[in-house]
Amino acid sequence: MKVTSCKKAHSNESNLSDKNIVFFSTRPYEQVIFSERLKNHNDSDGQSIKACFFEHPLNPSTAISCKGFSDVVVFVNDDVNSATIKVLKDCGVKHIALRCAGYNNVDIAAAAEADIAVSRVPAYSPETVAEHTLALILTLNRKIHKAYNRVREGNFSLDGLMGFTLHGKTVGVIGTGKIGKAVIRILTGFGCKVLCFDPSQDDDVKAMGAQYVPLNTLLEQSVIVTLHCPLNEKSYHIINADSIAKMPKGVMLINTSRGGLVDDTAIIKGLKSKQIGYLGLDVYERESELFFSDHSQEIIQDDIFQRLTTFPNVLITGHQGFFTYEALNEIAGATLKNILSGENTL
Repeated sequence: MKVTSCKKAHSNESNLSDKNIVFFSTRPYEQVIFSERLKNHNDSDGQSIKACFFEHPLNPSTAISCKGFSDVVVFVNDDVNSATIKVLKDCGVKHIALRCAGYNNVDIAAAAEADIAVSRVPAYSPETVAEHTLALILTLNRKIHKAYNRVREGNFSLDGLMGFTLHGKTVGVIGTGKIGKAVIRILTGFGCKVLCFDPSQDDDVKAMGAQYVPLNTLLEQSVIVTLHCPLNEKSYHIINADSIAKMPKGVMLINTSRGGLVDDTAIIKGLKSKQIGYLGLDVYERESELFFSDHSQEIIQDDIFQRLTTFPNVLITGHQGFFTYEALNEIAGATLKNILSGENTL
């Protein structure tokens, strides 16, 4: 396990105004951005922040390494369950800061009982994920990935590359938060008819020309369905065998939100029956064992994931929808602001 820039400062040795922060599941590109932010803060502010970066994830086994730190910064695949939180409390941790929007990997009730604050980054460059969503839609539709490989091999045949015109098509957007709204703005620019489902309706969405409808209506009428809702008890496996059966034959399904929104077994059956004609995923329910690491020299043991990769009409990216320079800087700034000011606490 690699440790980078790790200088642990125990609380009895530190100024009371100092912050000692430990980051988990970090990669070099994050460490550079956060380190620059921390340096700028320490150069301009009287409150000193000391930071330690771990590349390994936070879980009940690794939580003991948080001894002496006031704040723990975690990402989407860190396992912040009740057992982890118990260890964090024993270590003296006062704050869990998520550097992401979703918080389904954190036991909020256990954190509250342990008197540990939890914050998140509720919004960061929503256009970033929205643009990746459209990239998946356009690539699957026009088969850009296949055309790229063909041309590199000197094959200029168009057989099998036919797509459809996006203009005028009905697209269903499940979840109309900041990212969903950004997707809707782009889709309306393409001339699509947009149907939406969200328990909380937004007047701005209606003003853009999108229409709120019941979930079943959205599923029945949309040739493309894209997911932009949080993962919780109500949304878990919102895409399942029953919902897939309601969709038009050959539907395109896109998920750039959370893997648990989709029942993988039902998805595979839908692909085999051709009920699902296109599938674009940037997230996966068991991605914590795979994503953000290089497994190219290993035998991947996840049979469901491996089966998904065998379909010619499936495109999977490794949770990179958030991955732009602008978004990472916004995430870093918001995370540090949450730590210093207590904003965006759940």
